[in-house]
Amino acid sequence: MMAQFPGAMAWLLLLFGMSVLGTVFAQRYAIWRDLMDHPGERRSHVVATPRGGGIGIALALLVALWVGAWRYPAQVGVMLAIAAGLLLVAGIGWFDDHRPLTPWSRLAVHALASALLAAVAYSGTGQWHTALIAFALAMVLVNIWNFMDGIDGIATTQAVVVACACAALAVDPLARWMSLALAAACLGFLPFNLVNARIFLGDVGSGALGYAIAAVMVLMVANAGSMSPSAWIVLLLPPSAFLLDASLTLVSRILRGEHWWTAHVGHAYQRWARLAGRHWPVTLAYTIWALAASTLALSIQHHSVKFVVMSGIAWFLGGGIPWLWFQSRCAHRLPGK
Repeated sequence: MMAQFPGAMAWLLLLFGMSVLGTVFAQRYAIWRDLMDHPGERRSHVVATPRGGGIGIALALLVALWVGAWRYPAQVGVMLAIAAGLLLVAGIGWFDDHRPLTPWSRLAVHALASALLAAVAYSGTGQWHTALIAFALAMVLVNIWNFMDGIDGIATTQAVVVACACAALAVDPLARWMSLALAAACLGFLPFNLVNARIFLGDVGSGALGYAIAAVMVLMVANAGSMSPSAWIVLLLPPSAFLLDASLTLVSRILRGEHWWTAHVGHAYQRWARLAGRHWPVTLAYTIWALAASTLALSIQHHSVKFVVMSGIAWFLGGGIPWLWFQSRCAHRLPGK
C-alpha cells in the first residue's frame, strides 16, 4: 500500500504534521473570530465548539497534489484540475463557516468543482458516461460528507478507512499516493475531534473530504482507461455506511414533505448517539462497518461481474433493512424533525 516513489513516507509524515498544525491554528482562529457551533435542537453536541478545523486537511491535500504533480509530471494537468476543484469546495465551505450561505450557492460551486472531476474522467477514458458518473459521484460525496459530519470523529474516521481501502484497491501509483495522503491528513486532525471534540471540521473540512475521496476514485478510473459497472460497485462499498444513512434519510425526509436541505438530527447515526448519550460507540460501529465493507471490496474485486453485483446488492440491502427497522423504532421517541 506504500506510495511508489522514494521519500513517500517522509512526505506523508509532513502532511500529517501540516494537518496537526493547521488544526491548532484553526482552533485559535475560530475562538478569536467566535466561529463556534452552539448546542441546539438540530445539533448533537452539548458544548459550544470551534469549527473550521478541516482547513488543515485541505491545505495538506493541496500540498499532496503538488507532490503528485512533481513526482508524476505527465499528470500535471490532472493535478491542477483537482486542486482547482478542491479550492472551490473548501473555499465555499470556509466562507459558509464564517457567514452561512444559501444551499443553492454552495451547490453551484460544488457543481463547478464536480465538472472539473468530470473533465479529468473524460480525459482519461474518452467516455461521456464515465464523466457523468464522475460528476454525480463528486456532487454526492461532497454533500454526504457534509450531512454525515454531525458527531465526534465520524466523518474523519470514515474518510481514513475509505482512503486506505482505495489505496489497497488502486493499481495506479498516483491514485494510491493521493489515497495515502488523504489518510495521513485525516489522522492529523483526528486527535482533536475523535472523543470530546475540541474542534469540528466545519464545511471547509467536510466538503474537502468528500471531494478528495471522489477525486481519488476518479483518478483510479481515469488512469485505468475504463471502468466496468462491477468496479464501480467495489469502489462504493467502503463508503456504504454513509451512502446508506445519508441517501435513505434524504429520501424519507422528501417523502414526508420536509425541507430536506435544512439542518436536522434525523440520520440514524444522530439518533443512535442521542439514545446512547455518547458519540464514540456510534463512530466505532460505523468504522467497523466501513472496515467490513472494505474487506468485502478487496475480496471480491477480481470475481465475475455477476458475483460482484450480487454481493453489492446483498451488502446494501443488508444495511438498508436494519436502517429502516432502527428508524421506525426511533421515530416516536426521537422524531428529529
